[in-house]
Amino acid sequence: MSDRERLRIMTRRAFLLGGLELGIVGLLTGRLYQLQILNGEHYRTLAEENRINLRLLPPPRGLILDRMGTPFAGNQGNYRAVMVAEGAAGDVPGLLDRLTRLLALTAEDRKRIEHDLRSARPFNPVLVRENLPWEQVAALELNTPDIPGVSIEKGEVRYYPLGEAAAHVIGHVGAVTDRDLEPTRKDPVLLLPGYKIGKNGMEKQKDSVLRGRAGFVQLEMNARGRVMRELGRQEGRIGAPLTLTLHAGLQEFAHHRLAEHPSASAVVMDVTNGDVLALASCPGFDPNMFAQGIPSTVWKSLNEDERAPLTNKAVSGLYAPGSTFKVVVALAALESGLVDADHAVSCPGHTDYGNHRFHCWKKEGHGRLTMLGGIYQSCDVYFYDLGRRIGIDRIHAMAVRLGLGNKLGLDLPHERGGLIPNQAWKRARLNAPWTGGENLVAAIGQGYITTTPLQLATVAARIAGGGLEVVPRLIRKVGDTPEPPPAAKSLGINPDHLALVVKGMEAVTQAGGTAYGARITEAGYEMAGKTGTSQVRRISREERATGVIPNEQRPWRERDHALFIGFAPIHAPRYACAVVVEHGGGGSKAAAPIARDILLEAQKRDVAKAT
Repeated sequence: MSDRERLRIMTRRAFLLGGLELGIVGLLTGRLYQLQILNGEHYRTLAEENRINLRLLPPPRGLILDRMGTPFAGNQGNYRAVMVAEGAAGDVPGLLDRLTRLLALTAEDRKRIEHDLRSARPFNPVLVRENLPWEQVAALELNTPDIPGVSIEKGEVRYYPLGEAAAHVIGHVGAVTDRDLEPTRKDPVLLLPGYKIGKNGMEKQKDSVLRGRAGFVQLEMNARGRVMRELGRQEGRIGAPLTLTLHAGLQEFAHHRLAEHPSASAVVMDVTNGDVLALASCPGFDPNMFAQGIPSTVWKSLNEDERAPLTNKAVSGLYAPGSTFKVVVALAALESGLVDADHAVSCPGHTDYGNHRFHCWKKEGHGRLTMLGGIYQSCDVYFYDLGRRIGIDRIHAMAVRLGLGNKLGLDLPHERGGLIPNQAWKRARLNAPWTGGENLVAAIGQGYITTTPLQLATVAARIAGGGLEVVPRLIRKVGDTPEPPPAAKSLGINPDHLALVVKGMEAVTQAGGTAYGARITEAGYEMAGKTGTSQVRRISREERATGVIPNEQRPWRERDHALFIGFAPIHAPRYACAVVVEHGGGGSKAAAPIARDILLEAQKRDVAKAT
């Protein structure tokens, strides 16, 4: 090959390489022109957004107040440590090791934090620990260079001044779970670290009202994700306050009075408008533990306790009403027209029906009684006779009119409706006919019948209030907006029949009846009522022959329930009450004294008044 040919080939190759290089430079120049000139504003905005972080601020939760303005639930200051994965310099395990030394994190804490970091976006903060003492806050601030992505936030934690005295009705808050996010995914405040929502009681029932609206803060961040300065802030809007019908002082008094027994509940109502003034259930729990993070060991013990401390027995507990139900049967019998006030029955201590003997609580019998004596002496034989005469369907109809057998619509979760059976119910549920003997059992408040303390208090309120259909309620105001009680219509019960039953309830405490020993002796404060004792086990024929074992000699779980319903003052009723003491024995010994003390306290405090 000649030198000229070699030169020609080299020139051609150089030209091709030069053209290729020129093309690459042209493409790069064009791309730079596009990025810097044509799209420069767009990328400058993205860079600014990368430098400025917008974070939501949790809104303060609304207060829950009693009728006098006393707080049931408020907020306290709370320092917490949060961590942003993006600012951890790629060494999350090492960062957690350093935090473990500073905050004494447990293995459970680390597991939760790692789970939250995986679930959250890299730039979203997750909770490390809250309720930090000042010493730990200072330690974190001192070690700031060694814990990139970790910062201290000042927030609020829910606080319940009455503790377990109002735990069941007020409820508590708890951490947001995946299940909580499903129906409310549109509310981004639920994704905030450590944010808590209502989990039970009024906190849950009115969570959307109490939650408020989130604010936000603009923060300038450095390349390592550390906050440099705050650029702007808009505070959240506090949740609306919730004013309840409850009276904090009476609520606390009722709780302490019930706490003398392993398991008990009580409800106090205003007979004129249905205001629930106290709604207590024992044993309880400290709701502040849930707000601050309850240890798993404590949670386990609460769930395994046979006394069911997490259950609001006042609205969820189901009990045979025993002899408190006799006021319902008496009204059903009088309204039926089949008997009147002079209807008399002789009680020898038992009655026979078919091939079965039904016993009275008084073994030697009560002798000859009319309606009034049957009520205040609580004679089972007298009410066996009424049940046989009027049947279950008439008893069912009156019980429903007085507030039994269905939910009453109180603003609390887990309210139960109980059961008042009739012939149709048994055919539909058990595919069997109602029997005559079952009329007798139902007439003394046993058998299939179950009620709640709230329902029993409503029965007492409707009778004491002259037969008006008062409905229990818990909310007086939402924010500044009053929630007036519904107008109470008449139940259509003959006033003479009501007066007879009221007179019988008065005789229970004032004329030597079953609760005479638990009467209120202070003039002007006297109460009327009806005792009840409901069996939790069947007494065999053999045991009756040898002698029924007294309640106090049985294991706690085998003792009868003790019940009492009543109202006060007698001549101008304002307060109705129901007390149930689980496995407390006799209603006159266990439940009536509690009701006496609560009704006397309600009157002396004049708790029906409000701000």
